[in-house]
Amino acid sequence: ALELIDFKNALEQFQNLVEKMIIQKTKESSGSYTKDDEEIDYEKFHTTIRTLFGPAVKDQNVQAFFRKVMSNPDEQPEWLEIFGCFTGESDGMSSPSKESMVLLVSEKRQITHSVVKRKDVIKGIVKVPLLHFTITASQRGVLTVFSKKRKSFFSYSFYFHQDPTWINGCDFLPNLKYVVAVTESTVILWDYKSKESQSHGFVIKPVKNCLLCVCTVTMADNLAKDTILMGDDKGYVYLLTITSDDFIMKQSKAEKESQFKVLDSESFDIPKRKLHDDWVGKIRYFSALKCFGSCSTDSINSFILDDIKRLEDHLPVKEFSVPKGVNAFTYCGKAKVIVTGG
Repeated sequence: ALELIDFKNALEQFQNLVEKMIIQKTKESSGSYTKDDEEIDYEKFHTTIRTLFGPAVKDQNVQAFFRKVMSNPDEQPEWLEIFGCFTGESDGMSSPSKESMVLLVSEKRQITHSVVKRKDVIKGIVKVPLLHFTITASQRGVLTVFSKKRKSFFSYSFYFHQDPTWINGCDFLPNLKYVVAVTESTVILWDYKSKESQSHGFVIKPVKNCLLCVCTVTMADNLAKDTILMGDDKGYVYLLTITSDDFIMKQSKAEKESQFKVLDSESFDIPKRKLHDDWVGKIRYFSALKCFGSCSTDSINSFILDDIKRLEDHLPVKEFSVPKGVNAFTYCGKAKVIVTGG
């Protein structure tokens, strides 16, 4: 029933409610207010907002709006704030941007394509802005590419059944145009452009330790190669460079009933360095900083931020200690700040 409520009508009722609150607070300040059945307290305000807008509003935004009105009734907050949207300082002439509008449900699209089966979970999601698609990797081996073309989504995926171990992460190789994923014992290179019934690519194995995460090093110096970083369960970070020649010179015969060719890991030069004393939980390369970051639940070497050359020259690295380690991190270029979560 709430979905049938006209938003404009609901907004008018909301504004009337706020006006009554302002009148009530003004009378309280002047000492002329007497309590009656029409008194608006927080519980009544919260219930009314839920009736008008349903789950579109969050409790913390309702509470903040109520507090703002009651503490300063002379400056009525914008109605957008009840939805957690705040208008910036401007000359008052510009209209709200598309991103600031409320109730854009019609502009969103839900992908109903089932990419994982029961008891499977998504382990990695990577957005590739230049090619307008998104990659997902499931724990049990389903790699999927969602592509937005002709104003509609379509997807193509395959089930990597060669390796019974779980997939732990994925990324995209922008130069070679392959999807890369890591399992506990292999590195998968999937040619997503091949047909689903004839999916093919390459598998790099064996891997000594269990690989837990992977990321691409974005450098445009050579269009015929890509570099990836990987972290394992022993605290090592690996640097692997793959060229188009590797696909021709280092492959062995494809296994039966598979289009995936095996590349011997021993034929690659893979520098590695032990940076943590526990699992490497996440690894990422920041092109703006020309540095990579890796984190671990290690309380001493919790977060590393340095040049990828440190993986080869073994000079001291920039490391940070956080009690109980770091589980996640990200970089904001606009603020020039790195944030970690433990």
